[in-house]
Amino acid sequence: MANESLSAAKAAKNDEFYTQYYDIEREINAYLEYDPDVFRGKTVLLPCDDPEWSNFTLYFAQHFQTLGLKKLISTSFAPDSKRFKTPYQPSLFEQDAPQFDPSKTCIKGKIFELDHDIDGDGRIDFHDLEWHYLEGDGDFRSREVTALRDEADIIVTNPPFSLFREFLAWIMAADKKCLILGNMNAITYKEVFPLIMKNELWIGPSISSGDREFGIPDEYPITAAGWRIDENGKKFIRVKGVRWFTNLEHGRRHQPLSLMTMEENIMYSKHKEVRGKGYAHYDNYDAIEVPFTDAIPSDYEGVMGVPITFLDKYCPEQFEILGITDRGNEWNIKVKEYTILDSPNFADLNRRGAILSNGTLISTYARLLIRSLM
Repeated sequence: MANESLSAAKAAKNDEFYTQYYDIEREINAYLEYDPDVFRGKTVLLPCDDPEWSNFTLYFAQHFQTLGLKKLISTSFAPDSKRFKTPYQPSLFEQDAPQFDPSKTCIKGKIFELDHDIDGDGRIDFHDLEWHYLEGDGDFRSREVTALRDEADIIVTNPPFSLFREFLAWIMAADKKCLILGNMNAITYKEVFPLIMKNELWIGPSISSGDREFGIPDEYPITAAGWRIDENGKKFIRVKGVRWFTNLEHGRRHQPLSLMTMEENIMYSKHKEVRGKGYAHYDNYDAIEVPFTDAIPSDYEGVMGVPITFLDKYCPEQFEILGITDRGNEWNIKVKEYTILDSPNFADLNRRGAILSNGTLISTYARLLIRSLM
């Protein structure tokens, strides 16, 4: 997988990725395993979507009755409003509908709604979706879609990665439940980390490593490895560091990590950075550097700096999150600020945790600062 494609897409706002059905199903199943009624009686909104092609719409429409949904709403963004312009051809589904309007198809968003049996087969499913054009282009920030947000109980989608901060803030402003895809690095955003720290947002259970494959528009420019075309001519790209972000409860996040003591880690850790060496102490934080989640010492009572991927295994009953190292000293944990007299890289050192190695200060990646509660 090449992150060059993802970076270029984000820079150009060409991040229109279509989530695979099995990724959606696998994630939803984890919440149903914890609470079979999590969606019962709820209105689910799927914004930033393309209902005619979306696997989100397909999944929730197909499982409308088994989930016990009250209503499903899915909205799309007008083709002419997208930053990445492609030749647009209305689908046969749209063209065959009596409400089809060639003057609106490129400039208006569409809304699909599902809440009752239309075709008389005794089931509420994909075939009962009703649609019409929106008044605007379907931008989630519009008053029209914001009103749908306010109507919904749960918001589920894969928003454009370039708009992740703004989209999450839009959800949280209405105090809604959500399940959205984003890049792992979003954890470090100033708009996101406080929510995680306060246990108002956490990582979903089904993705904890590796990469995920997304569908992309046929005309999407590919400049790096990590993409393929299937037997039907559809394009796909693999993206690293993807995670589900949610405030829906799942039992897996309450399972404590099984960890060794500090002494056991120094003797037996599989990581050469720890085995036989121990743990470095930050020069600018009163905390130790723990470079791997499974190397967290179970008996250490002080502050520890751990990778952001720790959140994949984070149990709020086992650890308290105190801050993050890629900020200023807003958490009041930093003990030192550097100047040019300390190092030519003083600005980078001040943004991160600093460790003295062979007489030279070096910075770590962003670290979560945690402390054991057990």
